[in-house]
Amino acid sequence: MTTPHPHNSGLTVDLNPAAAVARNARYHGDTVVLDYPGGDLTFRELDDRAARLATVLADGGARDGSRIAYLGLNSSAFFVTMLAAFRIGALFVPVNFRLADPELAKVLKSSTCQVIICEEGHRASVDRVRHKTSLSRFLLVDDDPEVPAGTAEHGWEPWAALIADAEPTVAVVAKHADDPAILMFTSGTTGTPKGVVLTHGNAWWNSVNVELHLNTQRGDTTYAAAPLFHIGALNSFALRTLTRGGTVVVRRTFDPQTCADDLVRLKVNSVFGVPQMFTALSRVPGFFDNDLSHLRAVVVAGAPVPPSLVEQYASRGLLLQQAWGLTETAPFATHLPAEHTLDKIGSAGIPMPYTQVRVVDVLTNEPVAPGTRGEIVVRGPNVFAGYWDNAQATAAAYDSEGWFHSGDIGYLDDDGCLYVVDRLKDMIISGGENVYPAEVEHALATMPGVLDVAVVGVPDPQWGETVAAVIAVAEGSRITLDDVRDHAARHLARYKLPRRLKVVDAVPRNGSGKLDKPVIRQVAAEEQ
Repeated sequence: MTTPHPHNSGLTVDLNPAAAVARNARYHGDTVVLDYPGGDLTFRELDDRAARLATVLADGGARDGSRIAYLGLNSSAFFVTMLAAFRIGALFVPVNFRLADPELAKVLKSSTCQVIICEEGHRASVDRVRHKTSLSRFLLVDDDPEVPAGTAEHGWEPWAALIADAEPTVAVVAKHADDPAILMFTSGTTGTPKGVVLTHGNAWWNSVNVELHLNTQRGDTTYAAAPLFHIGALNSFALRTLTRGGTVVVRRTFDPQTCADDLVRLKVNSVFGVPQMFTALSRVPGFFDNDLSHLRAVVVAGAPVPPSLVEQYASRGLLLQQAWGLTETAPFATHLPAEHTLDKIGSAGIPMPYTQVRVVDVLTNEPVAPGTRGEIVVRGPNVFAGYWDNAQATAAAYDSEGWFHSGDIGYLDDDGCLYVVDRLKDMIISGGENVYPAEVEHALATMPGVLDVAVVGVPDPQWGETVAAVIAVAEGSRITLDDVRDHAARHLARYKLPRRLKVVDAVPRNGSGKLDKPVIRQVAAEEQ
């Protein structure tokens, strides 16, 4: 038997996205890769700016393995920074721009970033916490018309002149499957954010999964308005579009009217969003009257998707494709193919082609029968390498067979389709009965006048915990606890019905669009 040469195994293939962008710059240099209000960039221009910034970073001491942070809204500067970091082999650290100062300090300190590239709107926050971090170099984005103008002071360096004066790096550091690429911090809905180390292999295998499972093509136009510091927005379509030679429409934030106009005018082919984005889009006057036939891959994830939203879009000819995953799965572990949007409504789909998913008993870790609820576990090359500087958390996340324990509760039906019920840590135990908040939220989301809803458990002297609903209602609507209980009783057992109601102007959500359960619990505990 002939022993294969190691170079034939594929293990030495360079998976660095910066190398792919450089290739596109060589062969498709005039193609617009970033459509951005602050100025479009072709592949040649993007590669050149990233190569010059890479020189700036290297001249300042950044090298293979360094951490480079970016803090700002969606922009072309985000992608330039990411690619420059990749070119020198550094880890890219996209920072949640909605973090409060104490949270920002924790992320920057934990990641031990040496360099931060920042927009003016967030510079003051960095200045207030910089003494608690390892930061030694501060670059200020000063050439983007969409970014507020600022004056570089207190050690900040305007990056435009540095990039213009630098010679572009010629080489791109080769990176393979196990090499770290991105250090991304979880949204922290259940506690202190953890740094998730995603490798170049994680990102690449997610792209392969998407390639095989979704209707996308080389040269597609994708829409990026969800925050790019979130793995769903970055690695669903945006990063892979850079490597495949397509166009990323970059918008600083999500605006429903702007999005509706862009989808039509630019003939967008794919878009990722959280349910709230699609709900807001559906309320844009005349949105469904437009020709949206070019939209082939519309993925909704990041939070439970109300079946009523799926039905609304399907009735207008748009099939929302629900997916499920976490930052740790880079992001997709499952996806519901468009052809099953209606016959499997409410399902997060089937496992991605190169990802294994099963549901296990929380106590025994043994697989459970179809229809039985348990914890969802995942295994595959898209699953993260571990938590940054946290061996204990990494060890706790995996079992002895290499399955990552997601902390989500769900079940598989007889056809192998996954239904996500709730977070394990969010489960309410009321009078000895398990209540899954997401199930109650789905029931209440169909109630007339309800704009947004969250359900949490609050302490109760009689039941241990009781179900509390926090609801935002439409203008002019009035909802009482009796109304809520009467509506929910049509769908749920009585022990699942809310016993408390808090009406709010807006239900708290974090920067990723997920319900901010710690804050919601505080709101629910307040006197009405």
